[in-house]
Amino acid sequence: MSGPIFAIGGAEAKLSRRTVLRAFLKAAGGANARIVVIPTASSLGPEVMDVYDAAFTSLGAQEVLEVRPQTRLESDDPALVERIDRATGVFMTGGNQLKLTAVITGTPVGQAILRAHERGAVVGGTSAGCSILAEHMIAFGAAGPTPKQRMGQMAGGLGLVPGVILDQHFAQRNRYGRLLALVAQSPSLLGLGVDEDTAAVFTDDGLMTVVGRGAVTIVDGSHAISDAPTAQQTQPLLVSGVTMHVLPAGQQFHMASRTYRPHIPKVPLSEKREITAAAESLRQLARDIASEGADTFGYEKRKSRRRPSAEAS
Repeated sequence: MSGPIFAIGGAEAKLSRRTVLRAFLKAAGGANARIVVIPTASSLGPEVMDVYDAAFTSLGAQEVLEVRPQTRLESDDPALVERIDRATGVFMTGGNQLKLTAVITGTPVGQAILRAHERGAVVGGTSAGCSILAEHMIAFGAAGPTPKQRMGQMAGGLGLVPGVILDQHFAQRNRYGRLLALVAQSPSLLGLGVDEDTAAVFTDDGLMTVVGRGAVTIVDGSHAISDAPTAQQTQPLLVSGVTMHVLPAGQQFHMASRTYRPHIPKVPLSEKREITAAAESLRQLARDIASEGADTFGYEKRKSRRRPSAEAS
């Protein structure tokens, strides 16, 4: 059984709340989790690894290790591959997604990530690490609400989420236009824009579930009409008939059928007991009313308060 995939929109909470990282660690085995962090995309030094090491360790991970190849030659290193082969979770940080795909896609490190997913490990990435999870990765592009020709440039990703374009920092960086433009140019692909501190979690039952503070915006161009094949330069694009879904935390989407799946969250056992007790109280009250025996003491009290005014008159 293949493992879940966490496509995180960037800027996930690392100090407080940590809803997304907590869910990632739980999927990786909780206290038994062995996490490999791949900060290749980042321009930062050791501090980026220090942040994720502290975050995952404080959440209870058993082990947090770094795999940071800087060239394709370094991605051939058997020691790095062995770390990934032992991991229960693989996490790719943000930074430059074009660098990330140039260094690891099609290398032994890249193949080890694919194997990890196939054997059941959780694989995820934030920001640049989110984009590379798709088969068709957004390498770079412009922001803005209006779709325009040449608004985004594509490159090859790892292909863990086939048939999908993943965009990140979606609402925060106003990337609606470029996702619409890319879907208009490739309507067979499903566009997913993931907000910050939010994850689109893909599982082997074909469902995508939203976790975190924001939302996942889904753009389905299956039946869209567009002038993308003939539009010139950077002119605005005609895009009509797109189906859009905006799904907050807890909501689900079936990827193969491209349909929203209403999801009712599970109620904790403690809350179920409270609800059951409250329902029983209401039923008892209804029985008391039906037998004209409801709140006798309250009725007598109200009756006694009315007597003086009645006697005074």
